[in-house]
Amino acid sequence: MGEHGVADVDDAPRNPPSARSGRPSTPSRLTRTRAALRRALPGLVVFAAMRLAVVAALSVWAVRTGRHPRTVLGMEWDSLWYIRIARHGYGTVLSGPAGSGVVYHDMAFFPLYPALIRAVNTAVPVGEVNVALALSWSAAVVAAAGLYAVGELLYGRRPALALVALWAVLPQAVVVTMAYTEPLMTAFAAWALYAAFTHRWLTAGLLASLAGLTRPNGIAAAAAVLTALGLHAWRCRREGRPVGRWAGPAAVLAPAGWFGYVVWVGVKTGSPWGYFTVQRRFGSTFDFGHYTLYMFKHLVLAKASLGQYTAAAVAIGAVALFVLGVLDRQPLPLLVYTATLMVMALGGAHFFTSRPRLLLPAFPLLLPVALTLSRARLRTVAVLMPALAAYSLVFGIYLTTVANSPP
Repeated sequence: MGEHGVADVDDAPRNPPSARSGRPSTPSRLTRTRAALRRALPGLVVFAAMRLAVVAALSVWAVRTGRHPRTVLGMEWDSLWYIRIARHGYGTVLSGPAGSGVVYHDMAFFPLYPALIRAVNTAVPVGEVNVALALSWSAAVVAAAGLYAVGELLYGRRPALALVALWAVLPQAVVVTMAYTEPLMTAFAAWALYAAFTHRWLTAGLLASLAGLTRPNGIAAAAAVLTALGLHAWRCRREGRPVGRWAGPAAVLAPAGWFGYVVWVGVKTGSPWGYFTVQRRFGSTFDFGHYTLYMFKHLVLAKASLGQYTAAAVAIGAVALFVLGVLDRQPLPLLVYTATLMVMALGGAHFFTSRPRLLLPAFPLLLPVALTLSRARLRTVAVLMPALAAYSLVFGIYLTTVANSPP
C-alpha cells in the first residue's frame, strides 16, 4: 500500500495459488466483471435514483411552465449545436448579438458525440434528440461505474461508493441527464485512468484519445495517461525491467484524438491556429483567470443570480479540494488530470455559470470528501447526503428552466 492507504498499482497482489495444482487461480473475465458490478451496485443504484428523480421533477416543472421536457433536456444551448451537427454535419455559422463581434461556428464543438448520435439514429431511426439523450444517460452510468472502479482500486469499496454518491448530487449534476458531452467525456476519462493504473496501456491510450475527440478539455485524460506512462517508464528503468511493447503506441495514441480534431479544423480554416480562432470568435478565450477574478469582484460588489453564486462556490470549493488532494498525496496522474481541467475551466473567459459544468469531469476533487464520508457516522451521512441531493435537484430545475444563462 502507498501513502494514506492508496494501493500501489505497480505492486498489485498476485493471484492466490490453486489448492490442487499450486498454480495461480485466474478467474474468468466474466466472473471478475460480475463481482465488480455486484460491489459497485449500491453506488450505481444511488446514482440512477438521483438522476431519475431529477428528470421526473424537471419534467413536471417543465410541463407546468408550458415546455416539453425533451426540449429542456435535449434542445437547449449546446445541445442544439450537437443536434445540428448530427443532422447536417459541420458548416453552421451564426452571428452573435449586434456589435459584439461574436460569431458562433459549429467547429467549436468536438465531433465524437454528434457522430455517435448520427450513427445510432441511422441504425435505429428514433430521432436525433432521443438518441442524444439515450447516449448521454448511458454514458453517465458508465462514467459512474468508472468512478467506482478508480475509487475502489486506489482507496477501497466504501470510499468508492461515497465517490459515486457525491458525484450524483453535485449542484451541476443535472448536466449528465442533458444532451451534453460531459457524461461521455467523463466515462472515457475515468476508464482511461483505470486502465492506466492497471497498466492496460493500449486501452488507456485509446480511451484518452476518445475523450479528446469528445470535448476540448478531454485533453486532460491524455495528460493523465502520459503522466502514468512516464512514471511507469521511470520505475521500469530504475528497476531494470522492460517498459512493455504497448507503452510507446499508447503514448502516441492518447493525445491523437484531441490533436487530430484541432489539426482538421486548421486544415478546414486554412490556418494552423484555426480552432483557437473559432473559439475566440465564439467568445471563448483563455485569459489566465482574469475574467473569473472579475466575476468574483462583481459578486462582492453587486447582486447576482443563484447560478453565479453557485458557480463561485463550486470554483472556490474546487481549489480547496485540489489542495487537499495534493496534501493527501493523490496519485500524480489524478492530480495532473484534475489540474488540467481546473486550469481550462477557471482560466477561460466565457459564461461564468458554465464553470461548474466544466468541472463536472474532475471527479478526483471529490476523493477527500469521499474518504471522510466513508469514515463518518451513519447519522452524519443521513443528514448530509439528502441535503446535497435536495440542493442538486432544486438547482438543476432552476438551471434548466428558470435561469437565462447556459448550464
